[in-house]
Amino acid sequence: MVFNRSVLARAALGPAAGAVLMVFMAAGAIPAYQMYSVALAAVYTIVVLSVGLLAGWSGIWSVGHPAFFAIGAYFAAYGSAHGWALEAVVLGAVAAGAALGAFLGYAGARFSVLYIALLTLAFTTVTLELVNRWSSVTGGDQGVPVLQLRSALGLGTFPGGGTEAQYLAVGAAAVVLALAVPARASALRMRLVAAKSHPMAARTVGIAPEAQSSLSFAVSGASTSFAGVLLGLITGFVSPDPFSLSFGISLIAACVLGGVGSVLGAVAGGIYLTWSPSLSSTVGMPQPVVQGLVLIAILLFLPGGVVPFLAGPARRVLRRVPRRAGAGQPPSAEPPAAVPEPSAPVPEPSIPVSEPAPASEGPALLHLEHVCVSYGGLKALEDASLSVRQDEILAVIGPNGAGKTTLLNVLSGLTGSGRVSGSADFAGRPLLGARATARRRLGIGRTFQHAEVFSELTVAENVLCTRRRVRAGDRDAVARLLHSVGLADVADRRPTELPFGLQKRLDLARAMAERPRLLILDEPFGGLDASERALLAGHIRRLNADGTAVVVIDHVLDDLFSVAHRVLAFDFGRTIGDGTPDTVLQDPKVRSSYLGTVGNRARLPDTVGEESLIRLRGTGHAYGGVVALRDVDLDVRKGSVLGVAGANGAGKSTLAGILHGSLRPAHGARETGGAVRTSLAPEGRGLFRTLSLRENLEVAAYAAGITGAALRERLEETVQWLPPRLRDRMSVPAAGLSGGEQQMLAIARALIVRPDVLIVDEPALGLAPALVDEVYDRLIGLTHEGLTVVLLEQSLSRAMAVCHEVAVLHEGVVAARGRPGDPEFAALAEAAYFSGGPVPATTAAATARPSRVK
Repeated sequence: MVFNRSVLARAALGPAAGAVLMVFMAAGAIPAYQMYSVALAAVYTIVVLSVGLLAGWSGIWSVGHPAFFAIGAYFAAYGSAHGWALEAVVLGAVAAGAALGAFLGYAGARFSVLYIALLTLAFTTVTLELVNRWSSVTGGDQGVPVLQLRSALGLGTFPGGGTEAQYLAVGAAAVVLALAVPARASALRMRLVAAKSHPMAARTVGIAPEAQSSLSFAVSGASTSFAGVLLGLITGFVSPDPFSLSFGISLIAACVLGGVGSVLGAVAGGIYLTWSPSLSSTVGMPQPVVQGLVLIAILLFLPGGVVPFLAGPARRVLRRVPRRAGAGQPPSAEPPAAVPEPSAPVPEPSIPVSEPAPASEGPALLHLEHVCVSYGGLKALEDASLSVRQDEILAVIGPNGAGKTTLLNVLSGLTGSGRVSGSADFAGRPLLGARATARRRLGIGRTFQHAEVFSELTVAENVLCTRRRVRAGDRDAVARLLHSVGLADVADRRPTELPFGLQKRLDLARAMAERPRLLILDEPFGGLDASERALLAGHIRRLNADGTAVVVIDHVLDDLFSVAHRVLAFDFGRTIGDGTPDTVLQDPKVRSSYLGTVGNRARLPDTVGEESLIRLRGTGHAYGGVVALRDVDLDVRKGSVLGVAGANGAGKSTLAGILHGSLRPAHGARETGGAVRTSLAPEGRGLFRTLSLRENLEVAAYAAGITGAALRERLEETVQWLPPRLRDRMSVPAAGLSGGEQQMLAIARALIVRPDVLIVDEPALGLAPALVDEVYDRLIGLTHEGLTVVLLEQSLSRAMAVCHEVAVLHEGVVAARGRPGDPEFAALAEAAYFSGGPVPATTAAATARPSRVK
């Protein structure tokens, strides 16, 4: 736990309030008939706190806590009847609650929230049944008295139902609240929240979600059992009635009312549980009805709970108060400027951007040999071999689906249910048998394509959670690290308040936190602007110069090649090329994997109209802080096949949504030449896999308002477009089709509305060459019937072969556009595909409708 002046001051509030309350009780300021209610509220506070922190920190909603409550109460009854000391009863109850809680937490960690709730429900049911049947110990339905418990430490004797027990309950609640305050600033809470918010990313920083769930449930069960001992003492009698399932539901309602995960909210929840029966009597309604109405009102109007709602304005005022000079900064840093608002620019750290130093010929730090990964019958990685030296930056390239991310998952232990074979050594130790959490300790750090940060933790806590214990020196080290990546001024902000570029820096800082020997970067340049990419390149070079080996994959080849010593090319799970950045793309196999190959194809219509059905002017779009498209100008001409080619992440799917009309651009205009009906066959097909072929077509027709005789006519027409092998299987579920057959069904589903413009996103993805040719032949056949087609393709060669006009998309910008028959455009398109240009002015002027180019 972390102790400083601020934390100690807040932690002291609980004992101070408890002491004041006990003074009032002793002075008679609280009537004797209300003292029991005060003590009961203190006991309920402990239970609500244990349930609320379990839900807020670990994401586990339990209805099993009445069973833990009962265990503690019956321990008190049994101990009092057999002369046990108070401390022995408490230790026994706490140990039993911790052991059972650890078991439930570990068993439920692999399941969803619903299954954990059912597991805890079963636990409560079994416990209550055991209480009713084990009458020699529990007294069954009749209950059992709690006589007295004597303290072995000289604290006195506590008779059941006496005022001494009431003072003990209030004091115990005060101590528990005091312990909960520093726990909120501890590594325990950070690691629990990290495991809850993103289990996969948590594993890469050494956090095992199963262990964290088990630990949190153990602590929660132990504290609830302790509260059960106090309940037995203040009531003087224990029976099954207070531990029903309805009490478990009331506990959850009290947590939500006070504020899930809030320490002060637990006090509010405990008070609510104590006085809700009186409230029900006052309004003359049954208690379950009153509790239900209160819970509905809280969920509708105060979904965060009463206490967080009231505390929100105070926090906003405190945020505006200038912080003490030097707080949150490394010792050697200058005093910080005011914390910027989320929209304000963050100062960039000064990092030299230079070419990477040449790698030496030293021994290999990482060595993979004949590694294969399969998921059922799918081989995601096949016979992959590579080596990385300690001072080397290795870039891994390849088209979408080539196996790059699977390779990174093998290195970081995140292959899930995949079957992994082959051998891998890291620093002379076997790697494949090590768990993902252990690989962090071996010295392997990992970032993610989409900056998988822990959204419920602050920026500083995202990095601090990599440590099992947080000391003052750790906070200073993290402050220095955040300063080095330009995040010191936003250390107390949540990642969701930051733009995407800063989230990427945070992901990198978290991976760097413990100075890994090998750093794995998954598409670090994706979604960043030019200045952010240059800054990141400087970080990568600096890390490598400090002795960290780097393996990085990305589709932004120019930035990737600027930092790499060596490049490894993958396709279909195999290594197809290995060389330096300036030579690897000269390999015919590597070029073919990126640009594609083309088989036989149907002939395109010779003539194309000049009428534009869809026009985009200055169109752009962004997702949060990620810019997907920038100032795109594009025309879709009637009767043409327009190809949009680009690498994975270039913005093709975003462009498809805007052309379709289902995605509204953030800026710019989408214009149509009159009433134009568009239809989209999305990437991945998007079929309803459990529905039959006919039902998939019918759902699309119903969505377009087509019913009755018109539906039957459209179905018959669309079915005739499908190949004969699918016409005879219209009642088969879509999941039973091959990839190529699913793609043709997805296109047919788009055709059933008789569109003017058919947009097909990645129609060849994951298909064998013969099936690709069949799909494209059928698409080109549609153009002879007057249909306008837009093809979004990763393969430039295929787009050049089957389209009247091709636009090359690079990092959200139309970097080149022209006709495939123009030999000068072919070279231009290839350069634009890999690096975005440059575009000669003569070629730009020759294109029919030039777009913005880089």
